[in-house]
Formats: sequence, C-alpha cells, structure tokens
Amino acid sequence: MAGTLEGSTALVTGATAGIGRAIALQLATLGAEVVVHGRSAERGAETVQEIEKAGGKARFVAADLSDADDVRHLAAESGPVDILINNAGVYKFGATAETDDAFFDEHVNINLRAPYILVQKLVPAMAERGKGAVVNLSTIAAGVPARQGGIYGATKAGIELLTRVWADEFGRSGVRVNAVQAGPTETPGTAVTPGLTDGLGQLTTLGRAAAADEIANAVTFLASPAASYVNGAILQANGGQLAIAP
Repeated sequence: MAGTLEGSTALVTGATAGIGRAIALQLATLGAEVVVHGRSAERGAETVQEIEKAGGKARFVAADLSDADDVRHLAAESGPVDILINNAGVYKFGATAETDDAFFDEHVNINLRAPYILVQKLVPAMAERGKGAVVNLSTIAAGVPARQGGIYGATKAGIELLTRVWADEFGRSGVRVNAVQAGPTETPGTAVTPGLTDGLGQLTTLGRAAAADEIANAVTFLASPAASYVNGAILQANGGQLAIAP
C-alpha cells in the first residue's frame, strides 16, 4: 500500500498520543499529508517531528473539541481534506446517580458533537470533489453495556448510527464513511487505570488487549483505496467475543 495516499490530506483528531498518533504515522507513511490535531503544542510538535523524520509531511493544529466554535476553527485551519479520522474521545466512569451536567456534556460534546461539526464543515467539499473517506472511532461499549460507562457508550452508539447516516448522505458523491469498533487497547490514556485493559483483554477470544497500531491498521485500511467498496460499515477490531459456556 506504499504511496497509495500520495497527494491527499488527512485530518486526525486526537493525534498526539495512543491510537490517534499511530493512525497519523501510518497515513503519513502511505503518503498523506497529515493535519495533527491535539491540545498540547508540545506533543503535537513531537508527533509532527516523528512523521517528518520518517519522510512524511505533517502540521499541527490545536483545538478544544469541547468548544463548538473551536471545532469550527479546526475545520477552517485544516483546509480541504480528503480523509477525516474522528479519533479523539473522552471516556470517564460513573454511575448515573453520581454524574452531573458537566460530566454528561463533556462526553456528548467531544465524542458526538465534535465529529458531527467536522463532518458538517469538511465532508460537503469532499462530495463536491467526488471522493473522500471518513473513519469514526467507536468501541465495544457502543453495543455492550459497560458498568458505569453509560454516557460514554451512548455517545459511541450515536457515532455508529451517524456513520450509517453519513454513508447514505454522501455515498453517491463518492465519499465513504465507516467506523472501527475498537476493543481494549493499550494507550497512555488507558494506562491511567492500571490493569483495566489487561482485564478486559482476557474477555476477548484472543485473550489480550490490542496495541495501538493494531487498531490503527483497521482505520488505515478503511481510509485507503483498498476499502473502495466498503461504506457504512462498523468494522470490529475488538479481539472477538467469547462464546457462552453451556
């Protein structure tokens, strides 16, 4: 697949760490110029430097995805893009009776509203050019109840439905919209809760958590011409579901 994205521009949200960083590096390796989004200018510069050292092209744009106007600013600063990867997300835990409005709003605004605005602002131009790809990051919690993860799971279920809606809206114009439903993955974010991903990994058929690159592989595939007839799909990269014992 080397060079298959030459001449294209990709925006990756949350690209300064974890899965997002792995996605940005892979897309750059395939020839795409990557717009690296994040909140930390320091980590953004590190990601850009890593891409450039490998011979790729990248630039950093900072934005707070919890602020709708800042999301619009990100879209404007990114300019015309051919690939949009809605990777950034927040995942916190709390029982319904223990959460407040700020907890609810943070998840909805970052996980659901920000991707919606970016699609709204960037994808119509892709449709006018007759080609493009959007990949949204989802999670197994979108379809499986996660204790104390109701709001998080609900936002990801919402992004999966929007994936199918957008695939219908833009498919006839040559824009493909898909999602990757990730399983437990080792990232700096999940490392904050020691043992979390290892424990969840034991609940998969592979018996382990994923590395960030393994999820990025699925995203890169969907963003590439190799997935030219894949639209509206929710690709499960979750390690497999264990069978129920008799």
